[in-house]
Amino acid sequence: MARRRTAVKREILPDPKFHDMLVSRFVNCLLRQGKKNLAERMLYSALDTIKEKITDEEPLRVFKKAVENAAPMLEVRSRRVGGATYQVPVEVNHSRRIALSIRWLIGHAKSRPGRSMAEKLTAELLDAYNSQGGAIKKKDEVHRMAEANKAFAHYRW
Repeated sequence: MARRRTAVKREILPDPKFHDMLVSRFVNCLLRQGKKNLAERMLYSALDTIKEKITDEEPLRVFKKAVENAAPMLEVRSRRVGGATYQVPVEVNHSRRIALSIRWLIGHAKSRPGRSMAEKLTAELLDAYNSQGGAIKKKDEVHRMAEANKAFAHYRW
């Protein structure tokens, strides 16, 4: 951790289709080996499939709700006190919540069985929208861990 200065946050440009910053962050986490065009096509294809499956809701709103549902409120951090290491529950700030949510959604989409990444991503986003799936299980697991270590909350720094 830097002691002198905090890192400067880079400005992320909104995506070309929806003009949304969250979609742009998701695409940037999805891309591999600098192939942003491919990552954009995967996400846009997933959103088009969501549009076909859920007709009464806008696909961008479904996407945002899925990311919001998978975002954790609490997490545990290791804190060393007098030779012992405690798992201390702390609140997660907004940008980290979104980053964790995106990472979990993409990770669990990759581990799903299926043909293409777009189909896997569609399934994971729909599951997260309905509060199911791997990313939601991960969030619940993190919350359970924080709840179990609530006794060490007074070691928060």
